[in-house]
Amino acid sequence: MQTRIKINDAELLVNVEGSGVPIIAHHGAPGLSTHEEPKRAFGPLADKHQIVTFDARGSGASEAKPPYTHEQWVADIDAIREHFGFERFIMAGGSYGGFLSLEYAIRHPERVTHVILRDTAARDYGEQAKANALARAKEFPQITEEVLDHVFDGTMRDNEHYRECWEIIAPLYNVNYDPVAMAERIKSIPFNYETKNFAFAHNLPNYDVRDQLSKITVPVLITVGRHDWITPVEASEELHALLPNSELAIFENSGHSPQQEEAELWIATIRDFLERHGAYQG
Repeated sequence: MQTRIKINDAELLVNVEGSGVPIIAHHGAPGLSTHEEPKRAFGPLADKHQIVTFDARGSGASEAKPPYTHEQWVADIDAIREHFGFERFIMAGGSYGGFLSLEYAIRHPERVTHVILRDTAARDYGEQAKANALARAKEFPQITEEVLDHVFDGTMRDNEHYRECWEIIAPLYNVNYDPVAMAERIKSIPFNYETKNFAFAHNLPNYDVRDQLSKITVPVLITVGRHDWITPVEASEELHALLPNSELAIFENSGHSPQQEEAELWIATIRDFLERHGAYQG
């Protein structure tokens, strides 16, 4: 079920499916991704969970109403929690959504029972990601330092420029790149370059939560694709070392999206984690 909800003075598109233990799942890629990604990823869990996904402000079909700060996005998560009456819930997020999931759990530890992360990090890995991308420039010659600087410095000129840059780096994301499928996906993406620019130019240079991760004491599942170029395995290993109650699952045949590339194993890993850590007790 889709609905539009006024959250902190911005109208957001929210999707709800299933019933049971609540999960709020945050998409990645501000200004590019939407609720559709976590909706597909977590959909198989709707047999035991009420799954809430949404387009964050400035992304997808939600209102493009600044500010696009981490503080605002985390406040929006908590307002969604309050709207649905969840006292406690499972917080989930992938990629940039993982940044916000971590920040939410740090700021509101009393509200989360478990955290599920996918291909994310406790700090900015932009320079390493650029190096990983340039290492494949012979294979994909359109990938240049200039393109990567626009991506990571948040200097997109407009939505068309954002689309062009995304199309160039898209082959890096999956182990088995399908250019036809990616071309179809790009046609449907609602690009918002202003959201992306603010996130990468202003938020990421100040993003580093390593010294606060000890505040997250609930069980945390960290998942990552072995071949992830943008939030590499090292980032998840760092999270695992710093989160006191965490597990790390590496998906050997995936890039940035094991929830797509190894979907059945990814969901089975989450089910097992939640079962073992008491998600269905009481």
